[in-house]
Amino acid sequence: MARYREAHVGGCLDASVEHRTDGCAVLRSTEPLGWYPDRLTDCLEQWAQEAPDRTFIARRERSGPQQGQWRRISYAEMLVQAKAIGQSLLDLGLSVERPVAILSDNDLEYLALALGAMWAGVPYAPVSSAYSLISQDYGKLRHILGTVTPGLVFASGPAYAKAIQAVVAEDVTVVLTEGEIEGRATRRFDSLLSAQPGAKLDAAHAAVGPDSIAKFLFTSGSTKAPKGVINTHRMLCANQQMLRQCLRFLAEEPPVLIDWLPWNHTFGGNHNVGITLYNGGTLYIDDGKPTPKGMAETLRNLREISPTVYFNVPKGFEEIATAMDTDTHLRDTLFKRCKAFMFAGAGLSQAVWNKLDAHAEAAIGERVRIITGLGMTETAPSCTFAVGTDVASGHIGLPVPGVEVKLVKDASTGDKTEVRFRGPNVMPGYWRAPQQTSEAFDEEGFYRTGDAVKFIDPAHPNRGLYFDGRTAEDFKLSTGTFVSVGPLRAKIIAAGHPCVQDAVITGLNRDDVGAMLFPRADEVRKLADLPAEMPLPEVLHHPTVRAFFQALADRLWLDATGSASRVARLHVLAEAPAIDAGEVTDKGSINQRAVLSHRASLVEALYEGVASDPFLILPNKA
Repeated sequence: MARYREAHVGGCLDASVEHRTDGCAVLRSTEPLGWYPDRLTDCLEQWAQEAPDRTFIARRERSGPQQGQWRRISYAEMLVQAKAIGQSLLDLGLSVERPVAILSDNDLEYLALALGAMWAGVPYAPVSSAYSLISQDYGKLRHILGTVTPGLVFASGPAYAKAIQAVVAEDVTVVLTEGEIEGRATRRFDSLLSAQPGAKLDAAHAAVGPDSIAKFLFTSGSTKAPKGVINTHRMLCANQQMLRQCLRFLAEEPPVLIDWLPWNHTFGGNHNVGITLYNGGTLYIDDGKPTPKGMAETLRNLREISPTVYFNVPKGFEEIATAMDTDTHLRDTLFKRCKAFMFAGAGLSQAVWNKLDAHAEAAIGERVRIITGLGMTETAPSCTFAVGTDVASGHIGLPVPGVEVKLVKDASTGDKTEVRFRGPNVMPGYWRAPQQTSEAFDEEGFYRTGDAVKFIDPAHPNRGLYFDGRTAEDFKLSTGTFVSVGPLRAKIIAAGHPCVQDAVITGLNRDDVGAMLFPRADEVRKLADLPAEMPLPEVLHHPTVRAFFQALADRLWLDATGSASRVARLHVLAEAPAIDAGEVTDKGSINQRAVLSHRASLVEALYEGVASDPFLILPNKA
């Protein structure tokens, strides 16, 4: 039996199950939720007193004589900065109705501004930088700023000038870390640090309580505009206490994180920053990303910093696992003191999971836990966790302390069971969207997730839950047969490794199932030994690449167990997912509904035949 590095866990290892007469079931952790503070900034004050000189946040200098060196801010220094910034925001007349909007990526100034806003009771709205830097129409940025009506917009520098000029009203204060915007009055971030905290700030801070709004986090948006999720201090603090009880090792030594995940998402901004602050840890900002170009920086950082717990998306873990095949220094540094891995945003393939286990055993003679769970923007985020040593891909575990999990059979989706959540970590609603808020909750106040789950073993519910896809993604073929999108998508990605990034399943009201595949451009070029500058459409026509996808189509056809899992046609997409169309988030997650809507003509071509679809692959059915 495999040995695992010791890591104390709890909180979500056991649950009571209430079976109701209406067919619903409600699960609750048998461990009660412990005490948590009223405000997240209380943690900053605590650690500034108990460990004033400990590094809270660090990032490599990007220019100047110290380029490449870590610039650090201690807990005591951050508290001083937060108070000065809080006073400046009040002096500018900011409030819940005129909050702060942050457009740029993770940075030291970003975090100081966020904490200063929370200290003063001014909400902030972090916005994906892609909406300013990659988007061409600024549609999502315009919608978000129109929803929150900010009184101050912050960005790191003039790279955001075009977006600011196009979207930000003239009466809104613009603050930049560096540089200027031609024709637009701006303030330097350093000017916010010059204010002297006074009685006005003391009164504002005293008025901040559990139900005060800390931030607005926006959903990625699919066929509809992004929704502004209200995040209160109660939500953030309660969820961090839930995490501490499930991952008890977080409180046993100050956690050390090295992390790239964007703070405009709940995983990076709530979960990971929160773990650091709540437990007095240190967060090193990783300027890398799980892309062919971005991974070099991530690997550089992981060769230098040994985390105590490591978080990433599945693609990131895949790249790191592959790099460790030939880099023992990276492997040994990563596993030196790491107690657990955790992923989110998509499912981790079992092949990558097994490779991580093998590398751990090679480095330290035992495995580290790979933790999974289920959470979302509306729940701050964590609601269930699987923390045992028998966890596998797809497991999401049992409820965390304080969260009630309701399982509801959905008649409209066949045998699907929707999971719903209620607890102090669940949002009060969407900002300035009463109708959407009303629709989000059932009659008992449970948040309707739209996620489907099932018991791993119905006879033994305490083995936990298994993720069963999105109820809204599933559909019927023309025969009336239900297609479960989540498991089929995961199967295709695993079978197409490493050349398939994601799969979008087609077939609504049609005779058979199809799939549109987003290829990994770097991997398909590598497969055929083609130069990096060769355009993707040409790469996809290469005989070696065509042969790979033909073999994939054949294998999927032969391995099918019925019409709902039998993929009858593939289209390999030559066009990358479009952020303006909501097809992809800045974490790389693909939105099935948005892709199907935006590429409706390709879906038609997929079913019309080879003549109208040059990238169509049909299986050999013999």
